[in-house]
Amino acid sequence: MRNRAMTKSLSKRIIKAIFIIVLIITIVFAGLIVFISLTEYKPGKVERIRLYGNASKEVKKDETIKIMSWNIGYGALGDNADFFMDGGNHVLTSSKERVNKNIKSISGEIRKQSPDITMIQEVDKDSRRSYHINQVKKLENSIRGSEYSYARNYKAAFVPYPMPPLGKMDSGIMTISRFKADSSKRVSLPVSFTWPVRTVNLKRCLLVSRTKVEGTGKELVYINLHLEAYDKGAGKKAQTRALNRILKKEASKGNYVIAAGDFNQTFNNVDINEYKVRKGLWKPGIIDISDYDSSLNFVMDSATPTCRSLDRPLKGADKSKFQYYVIDGIVYSSNIEMFYCKTIDIGFRNSDHNPVVAEIKLK
Repeated sequence: MRNRAMTKSLSKRIIKAIFIIVLIITIVFAGLIVFISLTEYKPGKVERIRLYGNASKEVKKDETIKIMSWNIGYGALGDNADFFMDGGNHVLTSSKERVNKNIKSISGEIRKQSPDITMIQEVDKDSRRSYHINQVKKLENSIRGSEYSYARNYKAAFVPYPMPPLGKMDSGIMTISRFKADSSKRVSLPVSFTWPVRTVNLKRCLLVSRTKVEGTGKELVYINLHLEAYDKGAGKKAQTRALNRILKKEASKGNYVIAAGDFNQTFNNVDINEYKVRKGLWKPGIIDISDYDSSLNFVMDSATPTCRSLDRPLKGADKSKFQYYVIDGIVYSSNIEMFYCKTIDIGFRNSDHNPVVAEIKLK
């Protein structure tokens, strides 16, 4: 009888302990949901963005303008890195020293290319994944006599997944220009995710800058973008349609308009037979250019990949068997002449993307 009573008492204590543990986990989880909901980044549909710097150059017709676009992978996705969202093993992908080294090299490459307009994606301002290094400050002087604007597209007090957690996130897109802009605005794009995932996910946007074209009464409108990556496809399409509406609207006014960045999609007029996606790896979307205004031109350089997979590090791998993509490109209006658009092959040393450069002239 005594043994039976002791067993019964022990069982009650175990059940009580399990109940308390479950209750604590439930309270912590509920508290986390409340916290990330209360601190959710909720930008407006359109927000004016402050311009910093001292650019004084004016845009003129018939003069060559050099454009550069580069997803810099927040300085932590060099050739040593893999990333869990692409099938890799790591959340924190580089040391602080490597992040600083990557950003220094990226800034040096921008100076070397010497573009008039530089559109950069995945620039961290205060994120755990890049050791809270303010990359905006490190990049702002890459081009002398320039100005810059910065728009957040990822801000969260704490991202709780995976393990270890991503933690604090403060990141965005940055445009550096030798031209004196009249304005710069953050334009929100459709959000691909629902609550509660939405609360700690990216809030994609366009960074729309504009400056007067001397002697024409028109404007050069240049748009920096980074579209959805890890949705099921509907988000990419909705965001691309939103971009198309803006491009069409500006072109209908007679403005010169150009958009550049990481589309996370390939234009269907680009030959990507060399980059067929292997089973199990991330697959980019396809933009059917016939769905968009016929006055717009879509260009990507397929001779050199613009992006590489992060399922494993590139360094030490057989590069001939690696997964590459062409997902960074440019869209421009018919009143712009493009001389070339090419991907600069720097071997993905400092980012999982290679930079794209182009030279244009306003007709």
